[in-house]
Amino acid sequence: MNVLAIYTHPNHRSLSYAFLQKVIEGSSENAHITEVQVLDLYEEGFDPVLVFNENKRRRDMHIDPRLMKYRDQIRWADKIVFVYPIWWGRPPAMLLGYIDQMFASNFAYRDNGKLLPEGLLKGKSAVCISTMKGPPLYPLYWLGNAHKILMRKALLQYVGIRKMKFFEFGSMESPKGRHEQKLKRIFHYFKTIAQ
Repeated sequence: MNVLAIYTHPNHRSLSYAFLQKVIEGSSENAHITEVQVLDLYEEGFDPVLVFNENKRRRDMHIDPRLMKYRDQIRWADKIVFVYPIWWGRPPAMLLGYIDQMFASNFAYRDNGKLLPEGLLKGKSAVCISTMKGPPLYPLYWLGNAHKILMRKALLQYVGIRKMKFFEFGSMESPKGRHEQKLKRIFHYFKTIAQ
């Protein structure tokens, strides 16, 4: 299994970065995982801004040569792992800009004349590891689970990814946030997953 970890946080001293390290460490001890690639969107200098004009059309995003490297990473990956904080009830704009460009028509999905398109990323799985300042049940009761609905239904299922796992950790700025316990949970998950 090939794992692509997409890390989206500007600070390498963040708790999100600590979770990324546990993904890498756990994966390195798992015989089912062949290789892990990390895409650090901030360090990479990924440009999240969409530009469309007379020379650059939305329908051509799936063949944009500037994005070829990132398309190849997604093709290569069996499991796509997103590691990010939840800001304002959703992933960072940097990650959303990556999603806007990478999960494009004729690469991630294809219109087929039906209500829902054909997902072209079938067979892949995904893991979302997110942290937030608010309490763990805040997204569910206050925001109607908007974050998970966005990632699960509006993105992953839409492009054909059916197998997904969410780790949504709340109260992460609190000394009672049980950081070590949650870091161990991520390490153990990646050490033991078989697919």
